[in-house]
Amino acid sequence: MADVLVVEDEEDVRRLVRVLLERAGHSVAEAGNGIEALALVQADAPDLVVLDVTMPELDGWQTLERIRDLCEVPVLMLTARAGELDKVRGLKSGADDYVTKPFGRQELLARVEALLRRTSGPPEVRPAYRDAAVTVDYVSREVQVGGRPVQLTPLEFKLLSAFVRHPNETLGRDRLLELVWGDSEGFGGDQVKLYVGYLRRKLGWDAAAPSPIETVRGFGYRYRPPERRSGQAAQPSAE
Repeated sequence: MADVLVVEDEEDVRRLVRVLLERAGHSVAEAGNGIEALALVQADAPDLVVLDVTMPELDGWQTLERIRDLCEVPVLMLTARAGELDKVRGLKSGADDYVTKPFGRQELLARVEALLRRTSGPPEVRPAYRDAAVTVDYVSREVQVGGRPVQLTPLEFKLLSAFVRHPNETLGRDRLLELVWGDSEGFGGDQVKLYVGYLRRKLGWDAAAPSPIETVRGFGYRYRPPERRSGQAAQPSAE
């Protein structure tokens, strides 16, 4: 038995998926939108998420992106589009599999079981990050510097997340392209340099000496968490 989260704004479809999964022996939680889904992923760490693409406000693509900020839980996308480009987009965005509506009941169950067989247990959900300089909340995508809220674009948020998840590690430009842009092909080092500059300015670190985001000449960049006043290195902590 697995804990499955079904995210679907259409109540009839959500109920159908729930009944199918419960009959197969799984425990099912429901969310009618992306915001509810993110809260449940953080609180309950399900074994699998069945996620609809077309939802109001926060759609499936945006919800998937934020789920990937939190953890690596398997995600099965539900979509009314069967085109190759849509499937490629889903897989590149971090989805693990795809089912097209209207779906066959046995097909849905088979894909769910296949994904569950590839997992080794509930995913580890990342807590909010905090050090002496910055606080990052992955659910709300809120960032604070010195207690001051800072508005970042989605790409800037992903770049900051990549840095704080790899503290004191030198990240080359190709590695940052993979972590943030999802592809090291088609982008150059100038793209990384440009957005690192944007991020530093947004956080108020462009004129700081030294900036927590260091340039490692010839290699890339490194995030060095500032030390607290006590002299002890700052550590990430759960909120």
